[in-house]
Amino acid sequence: MTAPAEPYDVVVVGGGQAGLAAAWHLRQLGMRFLVLEAAGQLGHVWQARWDSLRLFTPAEHDALPGLPFPAPAGSYPGKEAVAEYLRAYAAAFDLPVELNARVTGLQRTEGGFRLDTTERTYTARQVVVATGPFQTPSVPPLAAGLDASVTQVHSAGYRSPDALPEGPALVVGGGNSGFQIAEELAGTRRVELSVGTTHPALPQRLLGRDLFWWLTRSGLMRVPADSRLGRRMQAQETLIGTSRRGLQRAGVRIRPRLVDAAGHTLRFADGTSLEASVVVWATGYRFDHSWIDVPGVLRDGRVLHTRGTTGAPGLYFLGLPWQHTRGSALLGFVAGDAACIAAHVARTAAATNDGQVPSPRSAPDAQAAPGRARK
Repeated sequence: MTAPAEPYDVVVVGGGQAGLAAAWHLRQLGMRFLVLEAAGQLGHVWQARWDSLRLFTPAEHDALPGLPFPAPAGSYPGKEAVAEYLRAYAAAFDLPVELNARVTGLQRTEGGFRLDTTERTYTARQVVVATGPFQTPSVPPLAAGLDASVTQVHSAGYRSPDALPEGPALVVGGGNSGFQIAEELAGTRRVELSVGTTHPALPQRLLGRDLFWWLTRSGLMRVPADSRLGRRMQAQETLIGTSRRGLQRAGVRIRPRLVDAAGHTLRFADGTSLEASVVVWATGYRFDHSWIDVPGVLRDGRVLHTRGTTGAPGLYFLGLPWQHTRGSALLGFVAGDAACIAAHVARTAAATNDGQVPSPRSAPDAQAAPGRARK
């Protein structure tokens, strides 16, 4: 593997909404940059979610910088529409994206950073890690106790009720994904939902307005993560558009925390049990930053940062849940953090380039990067 003779000003790791929002700002700054995307096409993470998935933010709150989401206000786009929007976004601004470029190693060098992929090595003066919150599906260890004849699938691999074998199902997980999947499955079979922690629920619409109309105008979407209110909001996931009562009306039985699994039998914290042939683990994801080998950036797998800026000069993160506000990892709200990171990138570039930041007209030709995304 060989590296280009001249390092990029910036390499962005991840071509999801956070990475593309960062790329838009880098384009405005005239930086010579490249986006490295692990998948074979942009929007792959969205297309891999279950078939009926729709955003709980209406279309008017789903835009990245510079391009409105192409759907009527008040509508709730599905996963395919989001994936197509991301591809169209990269094409509209001619953003240089290298596909099939999973980064396997990130190290600091004398002049910046070295990024290794399975095919090539890249160098950059600065790096933005925008790999998103949906990295490695998390399944509890007790799942290993179930018999091989029990169908187990994480929500990351769930597609539709028809894709599962017949029979009663247990959905494990009391977040939005667990509630939505349980409600959908209840149309075709007996379903029970194991909820370990009770979360507050909010309706999708309130007094004739969408919930996010209220959240944005009240300022709740801008509450900083390190404020007293922000810390309280982070402590609990909020269910949107669904509730226990709604699930019970759909025929779903609510169970407490799952504590054991053996053979076909699943046991709960209240001492009850059930037999199930299908288990859906809506138990979230965990971060995997094991490929990052930069001192002082990670502690026990967690990123050490201040609104995405790390203690390693020139290394930033974008799109982390609650990186700065409730919207930091959401499609239509990541723009604020992207602008903040871009400002840091520009200041660092100026400090190491005799105070000069490249202008769009004089910047090196970023279009020369291979593998540009297409519609």
